[in-house]
Amino acid sequence: MSVVHVVQFQYKELVPIDDVKSICDSMLALRDNCIHPTSNKTYIKSIAGGLDNSPEGLQDGITHVFVVEFESSEDRDYYVHKDPAHRAFVEKAGPSILKARVVDFTPGVFIV
Repeated sequence: MSVVHVVQFQYKELVPIDDVKSICDSMLALRDNCIHPTSNKTYIKSIAGGLDNSPEGLQDGITHVFVVEFESSEDRDYYVHKDPAHRAFVEKAGPSILKARVVDFTPGVFIV
């Protein structure tokens, strides 16, 4: 079953806009840069992201959101714990991020 991985960022106040853009571009580039260790092919099914534009006022400082879809929980787990491209992204983005939230779900599964 597929897994949807939702990543939310709040950048530190003085991070230059060019750095924010670079980090966002790098996050989106993970679609092509994350390679499965067995198949040697890309394994992220889809990735999309953008600047928050909700009128609800419940963002609690979150400004940017990304939605990443994986074919399986195994692929998601590899991405989170081992993928060198993802690890490099975390190292690059980390110093600019004030707050990060991550939630994952399997579409249609509401009770375990």
